[in-house]
Amino acid sequence: MNYRIIKEELVFDDYFKIKKATIEHELFNSKTIEVNRMCFERGDSVAILIYEKDTDTLLFTNQFRYPTIKDKDGWILELTAGTIENGEDPVERVKKEVEEEIGYDITKISFINSFFVSPGGTSERILLYYSEVNSADKIFKGGGMKYEKEDIQLVKLKTKEVINHLKNNQFRDAKTIIGLQWFLINNIK
Repeated sequence: MNYRIIKEELVFDDYFKIKKATIEHELFNSKTIEVNRMCFERGDSVAILIYEKDTDTLLFTNQFRYPTIKDKDGWILELTAGTIENGEDPVERVKKEVEEEIGYDITKISFINSFFVSPGGTSERILLYYSEVNSADKIFKGGGMKYEKEDIQLVKLKTKEVINHLKNNQFRDAKTIIGLQWFLINNIK
């Protein structure tokens, strides 16, 4: 299947970017169609599921997320995550995010998968990782970067609690749900 970008322009350029494009692409019946589409350019991000072996807990962040206020109060439990800067190594980015947000030093990191968050409207792709730590690996303060106006709380949940949270729809973030399902399917412990 072929496509051609006829026109592409940046229509919004601030903290995020929005592109508008006119695209011609093949249809499944071999004909072509011309469409106008917009794309929220978010860039790639990393996220990591961390299991603390000596306490049988999974580590989460709790922080205010403005887009979630339409559902509840705006605070959300999620995996440690962050945006990859231009040309940055994703593994190095995830290590920095863990140090900044929850204060752990992680060494062994395994790649789980990558996925688009919402391909109908955004370019954001998440590279999802996994790591195991012990409580002694918390050697940094964490809490987020003050110059980025972050206020992040570390939350440790026992594996049984996590399963109950999943059953009761208490996780509202896709990357977190995907990571936890991977963890449970693979019987990690």
